[in-house]
Amino acid sequence: MGSLHRTQVLLEDWHYAYLKNAAERDGRSLSEILRGILSEYIGKCSANRKRLEDIAGIGADEEVSGREHDRWLYQKTK
Repeated sequence: MGSLHRTQVLLEDWHYAYLKNAAERDGRSLSEILRGILSEYIGKCSANRKRLEDIAGIGADEEVSGREHDRWLYQKTK
């Protein structure tokens, strides 16, 4: 793990209660739970961004037609 930075986060009561219970249940700190949640969120965002990058420039490809959108978006063929 790299260096850690102290920050302040304001949570609603139910957020805090959930995180505190999860930390106690898992034998981890509240900070560890939050870092895990953030890492998962960032991973999902990165995966979604990658899919957008995969289709960048599709409109400039003269061989692509609207009928082929599934192939470009979902890597599916007919």
